[in-house]
Amino acid sequence: MPHKPLTPTISVAGQLSADEIRALAAEGYSTVICNRPDGEEPGQPPLSELQAAAREAGIAFHHIPVSGGQFPESAISAFGEVLDSADGKVMAYCRSGTRSTCLWALSQARTAEPASLIEAGARAGYDLAPLAPALAARHGNNA
Repeated sequence: MPHKPLTPTISVAGQLSADEIRALAAEGYSTVICNRPDGEEPGQPPLSELQAAAREAGIAFHHIPVSGGQFPESAISAFGEVLDSADGKVMAYCRSGTRSTCLWALSQARTAEPASLIEAGARAGYDLAPLAPALAARHGNNA
């Protein structure tokens, strides 16, 4: 399973299988975040199958679906809350990892420098430069 670390405690990936989710426990992951709507495309594993695999592996599973390049505040907040409450490493996934990376950056922008978030995304192979204005607007904004 190709996954890309953003920090020592959060990685992102494209679509995971049930077997890959089960394997995450052996790698020290305690939490999985799915950022895909269930049934987004044909052949995508059903959400219920992935939730069951996480349960079997003793991994927390959170479904925070986003689509269409839209990142509503509710999804950004939920993503951040999962990260804040996670006990161990977190794997977030979507179709390619891009949505998960964007949600991560947006959820961290209040306290992290936008440039450092963009750099972390680039190291993982994701171009967050188009998010720079949104990241800057969120930075230091505790509202």
